[in-house]
Amino acid sequence: MSRVAVCSRSFSHHPVLRAELLARHAHVTFNDAGLSMHGEALIAFLKGHEKIITSLERLDEAVFAALPELKVVSKYGVGFDMVDLDAMARRGIKLGWTGGLNKRSVAELVIALAIAALRHVAICDREVRAGEWRRHVGRQLSGKTVGIIGCGHIGKELAGLLKAFGCTVLANDIRDDAAFYETHDVRPVDLETLLGAADVVTLHVPLDETTRGILSAERLALMKPDAVLINAARGGLVDEAALKAMLADGRLASAAFDVFATEPPDDPELLALPNFLATPHIAGNAEEAVLAMGRAAIEGLETARPPTADWPAPPPPAP
Repeated sequence: MSRVAVCSRSFSHHPVLRAELLARHAHVTFNDAGLSMHGEALIAFLKGHEKIITSLERLDEAVFAALPELKVVSKYGVGFDMVDLDAMARRGIKLGWTGGLNKRSVAELVIALAIAALRHVAICDREVRAGEWRRHVGRQLSGKTVGIIGCGHIGKELAGLLKAFGCTVLANDIRDDAAFYETHDVRPVDLETLLGAADVVTLHVPLDETTRGILSAERLALMKPDAVLINAARGGLVDEAALKAMLADGRLASAAFDVFATEPPDDPELLALPNFLATPHIAGNAEEAVLAMGRAAIEGLETARPPTADWPAPPPPAP
């Protein structure tokens, strides 16, 4: 009987997911202490387990080298930018992963953040609580131009929701999904055109060496002064120092971030800006998405397959 370790704090503390995993695996080590683990601490927690369920933990060559007994990594969550797939393949470790399970959860939060930023919801809330009564004039999301950077599972879901608001949707992606764009009236454009035209810019790309710092100071400067920037993807995609300066100087109307380069964020000046809205990495954390991702991670312990060059494309159909 394989031993299973669960790194994720939210999975470990979820009574339904715990029960469903224990119904299928007798020997499970949960992260009951709620630790955020990396390096040697992560290795110590995973030692002696053949299968693991991981979330945002970094699994690299050094971790895999220290865990010769490890056979399966099942991903709780949709991103696997924290996992060295090449190192896994070299060591014959299989990966369980299902994409798109939290797409509605993330897309709905993006809509909420966009409306909150456009209507100054956070500022109004703080002022009313402080005894002030100022009726700020905001803007509607309806009819605005929204630029989606990364039109995968989440970007596509968001594009569909934006149709109800009558938005013009621009998309920038490394893949040319012409059929989707035509069907959903989405206009593919280069990144610079998107940044210059959009009223709302939202990021939905993984974090890797091609996307790290994708919104540099120079690219942020292309955005309209009254635009809104939303990041519910990964920290590290945006030059946060340049963003802070633009928000403080009025060169960008507002920004709403669910993710940060360092979590929890450690820049009190950024967090203190009235036109900056922050949430604690909750985009994919709706109850429905948590259950779907957790159950997929449980299933992935059995259905994992070797990570290959075409990952995350689905496996070929059975003959």
